[in-house]
Parts: sequence; structure tokens; C-alpha cells
Amino acid sequence: MVFLSRTQIIVAFGSLLLAFYVLDLVRRRRLSEEYSLLWVVASVVIAVLGFSTPVLTWMTRVLGVLGESSTVFAFGLAFAVVMLLYLSIKLSRLGWENQMLTREMALLRSELESLRGGQPTGRP
Repeated sequence: MVFLSRTQIIVAFGSLLLAFYVLDLVRRRRLSEEYSLLWVVASVVIAVLGFSTPVLTWMTRVLGVLGESSTVFAFGLAFAVVMLLYLSIKLSRLGWENQMLTREMALLRSELESLRGGQPTGRP
């Protein structure tokens, strides 16, 4: 029988708590489903690695990492990098859309002023 280390237990329960917290945030509409899926999948993977010593040991050997806790840390770091890249892409897209909306609003404001006979609209 394989026993779980204290670190494995802490990581596994921590990831389960994170998954429940993410689901609660979705329930209260503070986090969209689009982002919650990534968080829930990542926390379930970390929980499985934490609770399953043979799987964690196998993954550690396959990756060539020295310790099991380093494997869990590597998965967490990889997830953080993927999330940062994903959010950077979303932020870039939102910046581009904001720029396009600003241009469109300026054109509409100019068109409105020309229809009113050159009188300013009273807005900056």
C-alpha cells in the first residue's frame, strides 16, 4: 500500500477547494464559464496527481523530474504560463476592439455634427 505524503494531501485538498471556489464564483456570476473550465480542469488534474501516488510517481519518472512535488509544481507553472498567454491574447483583442469602437464613435460624432450644421454636440 502506498501512503500519501503530507505535501500530496495538502496539494490535493487545496486543488479541490480551488475547484469548489471556482464553481461558486461561476454560480454567483463573478467568473464566466469560459475561464472556469480551464480552472476546474487544472485543479482536477492537480488533485488526481495529489491523491494518486502511482500516477504521480509514473509522471515524475516519465518527465525525468527529481521529486514528485516538483512535478506538481511544474504542472502548476505550465498552467500559469498558458493562462497568462490566453489572457494576453484576450486583452490584445479587447484593446483592438476598443480602438475600433473609438474610431467608429468619432466618425459617428463627426457625421452627427455635420448633419446639425456644424454645431458642437456639447460633449468632449
